[in-house]
Amino acid sequence: MSAAVAGSWLAVLATLALVLLYEAVLVLLQRRRPGQVACSAHARLREDWFLAVSAAKGSEVLAVQTLRNSLMSATMLASTAALALMGTVTLAAPSLHAIVDHAADVASLTLVTPRLLLELVLLSLLFASLVSTLMAVRFYNHAGFVGGMPVDSEARVRWTPLGVRYVRKAGLLYGFGLRQLVLVAPVVAAMLHPFAGPVAALVVAWVLYAFDRVAAESQGIGDA
Repeated sequence: MSAAVAGSWLAVLATLALVLLYEAVLVLLQRRRPGQVACSAHARLREDWFLAVSAAKGSEVLAVQTLRNSLMSATMLASTAALALMGTVTLAAPSLHAIVDHAADVASLTLVTPRLLLELVLLSLLFASLVSTLMAVRFYNHAGFVGGMPVDSEARVRWTPLGVRYVRKAGLLYGFGLRQLVLVAPVVAAMLHPFAGPVAALVVAWVLYAFDRVAAESQGIGDA
C-alpha cells in the first residue's frame, strides 16, 4: 500500500470516526442531561403542546393545522433524502458491481477503496434519514386524527395519550433524519478530497453541537 493510499484511508477513517463520535456524545448527553439537549427538550415541548390543545375547546383546527405543517416539513425532508439516495445509488453502482462480479476472487478485496467506503456510508446516512422521516410522517398523520377530534369527546380523552406519544416520536424521528442529512456533508467533502473530510467533520460537529444545545434558562425543561 502506497503512502498516498494509506493517507487517504487514515483521512477517511478519521472523518467517519468524528461523525460516530459526535453521535455517541449526543446519545450520552441525552441520557445524562436530557434538559441540555434540544431534541429531548423539544420532545417535551411537543408533549406539553398536545396536552394544552387537548384541554382547550375550539383548538381542534389549530391542532390539525400545526400537525399538517409538521407533516409537510417531514415530507419535504423525506423527498430530499429519497432523491439524494437515488443519486448516490447511481454513483456507487459501478463500484458495487465490480465487487459482486469478482466476489469469488481474493484479489477483489483490493477493489474496496476509501471512495467505495464513503459511498456506502453515504448510502447508509441517506437511507437512515429517509426511513426516519417517513416514520415521522406516519406518526404525524395519525396524531392529526387525534388532534382533530372534538376536545370534549370521549374518543379524544381516550386517544390523547396516544397522540402525545406520537407527536413525541414524530419529532424525535424528524430530528434524527435531519441530523443524518446534515452529516452527509463531511462524507461528501471526503469524497471530493480525503483530507477535507476531517476538517468538514469538525466544522459540522461544532455547528450541530451549537444547535443541539438549549439555552441555559431552559436546561431544566427536559429533566422533568
